[in-house]
Amino acid sequence: MAERTSFYEEIRNNKIKSFLLIVIIFVFFVLLGFVISLALDPGYFFIIMIFSTLFSLGYILFSYYNSDKIALASVRAKPASKTEHRMFYNVVEGISIASGLPMPKLYVMQSNEINAFASGRNPENAIICATTGILEKLNKEELEGVIAHEMSHIANYDIRFMTLVAVLVGLISIISQMYLRSLWFGSMNNNNKKGNMILILISLVLAIVAPLAANLVSLAISRKREFTADATAVKFTRYPKGLKNALEKIKREHISEEEKRRFPKAVAPLFISDPFKKKITGLFSTHPPIDERIKKLEMM
Repeated sequence: MAERTSFYEEIRNNKIKSFLLIVIIFVFFVLLGFVISLALDPGYFFIIMIFSTLFSLGYILFSYYNSDKIALASVRAKPASKTEHRMFYNVVEGISIASGLPMPKLYVMQSNEINAFASGRNPENAIICATTGILEKLNKEELEGVIAHEMSHIANYDIRFMTLVAVLVGLISIISQMYLRSLWFGSMNNNNKKGNMILILISLVLAIVAPLAANLVSLAISRKREFTADATAVKFTRYPKGLKNALEKIKREHISEEEKRRFPKAVAPLFISDPFKKKITGLFSTHPPIDERIKKLEMM
């Protein structure tokens, strides 16, 4: 018989792993900056750092403060009706009381797929959007498990956390691109070219590899946050079977290509499961395998 695990232990372990992964991204950022500053004139690199930081922060902050509006508009979601979507409202109110979180605004998007997502920069400005499919195909306990998962993202400030990750990944990408373009247009001085060829080669390789590596780490963080949300959902409901059964239904359903086109790829990581049902797993996936999530829930 498999050893039982505490949801508290699962939450703690995933939070530690998420923190260590974001430290790795920060190390990538510092290492890239250090190597490029050696290969280039330090003053020139300082200008790059200022420009890339301001540009990246401006773009990310706009997305951060408007993340809920952007996500809802992209899926053409409409406000939920208290009469038509009564069970949806009742379930969210119950989880809100159990979790101690403010009641989020509720929206519904037209889709036969079993799915839902949460967004918003903090609990006071949060939204939960459910598909019509999830409201039709899940029973009350299963819907509670899914809603508890989404409320967990809100409670754990995952939007804020992933925004920080996006800032670091964006900075690495911008700095790498500016450095590579500076090499292409020959903006380095001749002394650097003659005296630091090995260093320039190292910085060139790092500028190419760092954005990819940072993106892979950010995907790993996204997967860890999903595990954390699953465990926190069990903490809220004290009933892992509800979310487990919902994930099993998600695993079995077949979604047509027409249905998949309803989901913009940019918001796909927000959903409780990959809406495209991609066969890509491992390093390049935004979500952990459903089978692995079900297995962890069975052990709680």
